[in-house]
Amino acid sequence: MADQYQYNTNEEKIQKDSHTKEIDLINRDPKQINEDVVKVEFEDVIAEPDGTHSLDGVWKLSYTTFTVSKYWCYRILSAIFGIPVALLWGFLFACISFCHIWAVVPCIKSCLIESQCISRIYTLCIQTFCDPFFEALGKIFSSVRVALRKEV
Repeated sequence: MADQYQYNTNEEKIQKDSHTKEIDLINRDPKQINEDVVKVEFEDVIAEPDGTHSLDGVWKLSYTTFTVSKYWCYRILSAIFGIPVALLWGFLFACISFCHIWAVVPCIKSCLIESQCISRIYTLCIQTFCDPFFEALGKIFSSVRVALRKEV
């Protein structure tokens, strides 16, 4: 009985796939694919050179407005469009995977099989016709001696 229970738990662990894995809510870019792309801060966009400064209160309020509006705009856009866009990307990558699995790889394998057949025929033709011809030419020209002389 204990062995059967052990077998069932191992089978359940094996059947657990990527759809049920835990996602990290803290580190949402573990492979840093957006590390240098979307890290835009206030200082990267708005800067006042020396000698041209606005009032300190305006500068602080501009910073706060930029930061808060960027934060909430992203949140609202991702809440509205995040799931539909994720659905579209999932569909697109599913189509790409489907085409790759069911069309591209079989086509490449078919071409490799055909090229092996053609390669064997080509090798046979070279060995049958060209090798004897070039061996004969080699024997003919093997007795040719070239001598270089300097004429004074």
